[in-house]
Amino acid sequence: MEQYDAFYIDGGWAKPATADTFRVVSPHTEEVIASVPAGAAADMDAAVGAARKAFDSTDWPTRAPEERMEVVRRFADLYAGRMAEMADVITAEMGSPTSFSQLAQSPAPWMMLTTFLDVAASYPWEEQRSGVLGSPVTVRRAPVGVVAAIVPWNVPQFVTMSKLAPALLAGCTVVLKPAPETPLDAYLLAELLHEAGVPAGVVNIVPAGREVGAHLVAHPGVDKVAFTGSTAAGRAIASVCGQQLKRCSLELGGKSAAVILDDADLAATMEGLKFASLMNSGQACVAQTRILASRANYDAVVDALAETVAGMTVGDPADPATEIGPLVSQRQRERVAKYIALGEEEGARVATGGSGRPAGLERGWYVQPTVFAGATNTMRIAREEIFGPVLTVIPYQDLDDAVRIANDSEYGLAGSVWTAERAAGMDVARRLRTGTVGVNQYTMDFVAPFGGFKASGIGREFGREGLDAYSELQSLVPLGG
Repeated sequence: MEQYDAFYIDGGWAKPATADTFRVVSPHTEEVIASVPAGAAADMDAAVGAARKAFDSTDWPTRAPEERMEVVRRFADLYAGRMAEMADVITAEMGSPTSFSQLAQSPAPWMMLTTFLDVAASYPWEEQRSGVLGSPVTVRRAPVGVVAAIVPWNVPQFVTMSKLAPALLAGCTVVLKPAPETPLDAYLLAELLHEAGVPAGVVNIVPAGREVGAHLVAHPGVDKVAFTGSTAAGRAIASVCGQQLKRCSLELGGKSAAVILDDADLAATMEGLKFASLMNSGQACVAQTRILASRANYDAVVDALAETVAGMTVGDPADPATEIGPLVSQRQRERVAKYIALGEEEGARVATGGSGRPAGLERGWYVQPTVFAGATNTMRIAREEIFGPVLTVIPYQDLDDAVRIANDSEYGLAGSVWTAERAAGMDVARRLRTGTVGVNQYTMDFVAPFGGFKASGIGREFGREGLDAYSELQSLVPLGG
C-alpha cells in the first residue's frame, strides 16, 4: 500500500495540519491501495497563502506570455513521457477501464495542454485600438489572480488540465483540490510540475473533502473558483461567489439526448453509442443517456441497443478487453442500483441488465449495464443524472417532437444526432439547446468552447474561450499621441 504524508505547497512537500487521512480503495478488489493526508482548513489557508504570495510578490503574472509558455511546454513534454503511468494510476484509483484510460484519462489532458499552448501563441494578450478621442487604446488581458480549481473523481486529470493549463498560461496561480476518491494522480502531477520548474507557489495541491472545499471557495484570498461537479454543488458555489463578487466558472451535470433519425445506419449508431453513452462506465457528465428513437423505429432501436449493451465486456478495469468497469465507490454503486430499481417502479421495462450484480462479479463495485424501454421523458430515470451505465430509450412522434423532448431537460451540456445525412444532422443539432452536439458521434474538440446551457453550468472551457475565463480585461488609455 502506498502512503503519502505531505501536500504540495509553495514548491515543496508540506506537513499536514492534522493526522487525518483518506484511504484510496480499489473499486475492483475493494482493498485499500493507498493512504493520503486529508486536507484541513489550515492546509488550505497555507496553500492559498502560497498562491497569493506567488501572484502578488513574484514576476509570474507579469512575465511575457512566451516565458510562461516555455515553462508550460516543459511540463507538457514531461507529461507526455508519463502518460501511460498516469492512465494506470487513474484506472487503479477509480476503476476506469484501461482502454478508456489509455485513450482519454491521460492522452486527452496532454492533447488539451498542447492545444492551449497553440491557442496561447496567437492569443491577443494585448491589442491596439484606435480611440475615438484620437489616442491609441491598449486592451490587455490580465491574469484573474488566485484560482481555486476543484475537480471531480471521474476524469480527474482531464478536468484538472482544463483549468490548470489556461490558468498557468494566463499568469494565474492555482490551488488544486482533488477529490478524496482520486488523489493519487494529483501526486504524480505535482512531481511533473516540480520537475518542469513551475515556480514555487504557482501551483499548490491539497486533497480535501466537501467542508474544506467550501472553506477554499469562500476564502478571501481566492479571486476565481473553477469547479466541475454536481449541479447542486455548483449552485452553492455560485451563491458564495455571487455574494463575494468572485469570478467563477461552473461545469456541471448533464442528461444528454442522442437523437436517432430513421435513416441512421443502426449498426454504426450502436457502435458509436458504446462510447458516446457508456464511456468511463457511464461516469461522464456528457454521456448520451437518453436515447430518442421514432415510434416507427423504436422496437428496432431498443433491440439493437439491448443486444449491444448486453454484449459489452464487464470486469477487471486493468484488462484491456474490459469495456465497462466498476463504479468508483460503494456509495456510487448503491446510487446507480437504486435508480435501476426506481426505473422498474416507474413502469419502464428492463430490456437488458437490472439492479443485480453482473454474473461472476461478487466483489467490486459493479452494476449490470442496463437499458430501459417503454420510458417517458417525465420519469426520474430520464430527468436525473444517474452517472452510471444506465440508458433510457424514449419514443418520439416526429422530428419536432424529438427536438422538444431533447430540450425538455433542466440540463444542456451535450447531445448527438445520428443520421445518414450530415447536413440534416447539422440542422437538428442547431435546434438543440445544449453546449456541444456531435453528429454521428459524440466528442469534444479542444479548440472549441465546452460548457453547458441552463443548469449544466456557467462559462466555457477549452480554446480561446478557455483562456478568456482566466483573464480580466484592462483598458489602457494614455493622453496624447
